[in-house]
Amino acid sequence: MDKKNALRAGVVAAGTTLMMLLMSSPALAVNRDDGDDPGPGLSVVDTLGLYVAAPIGLFLLIAGLVVVLDKSKKQH
Repeated sequence: MDKKNALRAGVVAAGTTLMMLLMSSPALAVNRDDGDDPGPGLSVVDTLGLYVAAPIGLFLLIAGLVVVLDKSKKQH
């Protein structure tokens, strides 16, 4: 792909992203809905464990299972 096509693709992608951001409405999460009953917030340790440690652990588990259970012949 030459520079002209790469530039064109970048401009189209950036323009599309910008238009989607400009046309989207805010979530308006400040106003509470009727029947809204949020639970207690997560602590920093809970948040890091849920959104950082758990995905990394799952990735390592799946990657380890793939490596251990790989049945293809190793080419020398």
